[in-house]
Order: sequence, then C-alpha cells, then structure tokens
Amino acid sequence: MGHAHSESSHVHAGGHSHSGGHSHAPADFGRAFAIAIALNTAFVLIEATFGFLYGSMALVADAGHNLSDVMALLLAYAASVAAKRPPSDRYTYGFKSSTILAALANAMLLAFAIGAIAFETVRRVFDPVEPHGMVMIVVAGIGIAINAGTAMLFMRGRGDLNIRGAYLHMAADALVSAGVVLAGLAIVFTGQWWIDPVVSIAIIAAIAWGTWGLARDSLRMGLLAVPKDIDVDEVRGHLAGLEGVIDVHDLHIWPISTSETALTAHLVMPGAPRPVSFLYRTADELRARFGIDHTTIQIESEAGSAVHDPCETGC
Repeated sequence: MGHAHSESSHVHAGGHSHSGGHSHAPADFGRAFAIAIALNTAFVLIEATFGFLYGSMALVADAGHNLSDVMALLLAYAASVAAKRPPSDRYTYGFKSSTILAALANAMLLAFAIGAIAFETVRRVFDPVEPHGMVMIVVAGIGIAINAGTAMLFMRGRGDLNIRGAYLHMAADALVSAGVVLAGLAIVFTGQWWIDPVVSIAIIAAIAWGTWGLARDSLRMGLLAVPKDIDVDEVRGHLAGLEGVIDVHDLHIWPISTSETALTAHLVMPGAPRPVSFLYRTADELRARFGIDHTTIQIESEAGSAVHDPCETGC
C-alpha cells in the first residue's frame, strides 16, 4: 500500500492517519514510582509493626491498604515500562494495553486487602485490645506526610487511568491516615477503645468506594468500551458534518491503553477521491476535539463501495 508523508503526520493510502506533534508514549514517571515505592514500603513496615504492638486495628487496616498500594505502584510502573516497548509482528500495538491490565489487577488487589482487613477487624471486635491513641497519632501523622507527598508526584499524570490509579491510591491514603489521627485523638481524650475498629470499618468503606471506581473504569477499558469522556454521537455528528460526507457507518472507538484512543470509520463521499490533506485535517480535528490519537478512515464513493487510492498497488 502506498504512503504519503509530511513533516507533521503520516497517512496510509487506506486512510490511516497519526496526528503529528503528539507523543503517544506514556510520560516518564520512573523516578516518581521509585520514590513512592521506597517510601511506602518503609512506612508499611513501620505502621504494621506499631499497629500490632499497640493493638490498633486502624493502623493495621491502614498498613494493609498501604501494602496493596505498594503492589499497585509496582504493577503500574511495570505497565508503564511495558507500554513504551515498540510494536512487533505479533503485538502490533506494542504492549500499550498492559496499562489497562495493571489498573484491573490493582482493583483486584484492593478487593483482597478489603477482605483481609475486614476479617481481622471483626475478630478484634470480639477479642478487643485497647489501642494506644498517641502511637496512632504519631504513626498516622507520618503517613499523611508520605502519602500526600507521593500523591503530588503523580498529579500531572491523572489523565492516564494507570497513573490516575497511583495518584488516587496515594491521595486516599493521606485522607485515611488523617482519619486515623482523628481516631487517636478521640481515644486519647475519651478512652473509648471501640473508636478504633469503627475507624477501621470506615477505612474499609473508603477503600471499597475507590476500588469500585477503578475496577469499573478498567473493566470497561478491558472490554474496549468507548472512553467515558468521549460522546459517540458527537463524534458521529462531527464526521457527518464534514464537507462531502453523506453518511457515516462502521464507526468504532476504543482504548488501546489507559491514555490512547483509536477510531475507525467509513465515510460515504460521492465523487472523486479526496486529497490526502482531508485525512490529515480530519485526524487533527478528532485529536484536538475528542482526544482520539489513532484514526483510520475508509472513504466510499457510495454505500458499500470503497474509493481506492490510485497508488495503492505502488507508484
């Protein structure tokens, strides 16, 4: 199949256009991941140790959540590295979709953590141990600083579901640690041990809420659903409104990673074949308006009849 090239983009004769000046490679968060993993691993060990030594299930629950976050960060980092590998004959999109798998795996890890923490919390309700409020305050206070700081490292990548997952994990952990601090203060001033398991249950509820959102979005992406920020009817209307287009059919929009979207469509355009500039312009408009990175357009002179490039067999 023939090719036409320009400085800003490349277009295949069949109508496949990649907009230029737009990098498809995921942003490099390698340093952010390294810092976040190291800090959170150390904090998990500290928090779990003090939680068991001083009988605080709120600390243990928070440590369990942070442990799942360490695993989540490792998965997210591995996926971001894999996504940068070039395409091959077998994996023609490369390993971009590994970021979707990582997001789904992270949701599953969180679900497992919820079950383990809930089990231990219920056990402690029937076999209570009086927690040490001041220890809860100090340890959880450290957690606020660590989690808030690492969340900031991922703030600029929230448009990518994989990076957004890491960001939300860290931001939620900062809030959870704040809850543990408040529980510790309440225990110090009231001496009521039941406050600790109640806070633990509240932490579980918060984790479950975030897990549901992450699982839902990653599962939709895994099933190649149209990204939630793209309105199919608007895209169809935009294509139908292009000069010379009388019909749009076989429109498909799907995610190829947590940050990239692809589109294929057939445009019925009676008359002579359109210039290559039409494909360039259409792809640029779809990228700018809808965030669609990979566009493949098939032009048909009439319904069911494709227009062929005269250079398709070589010029």
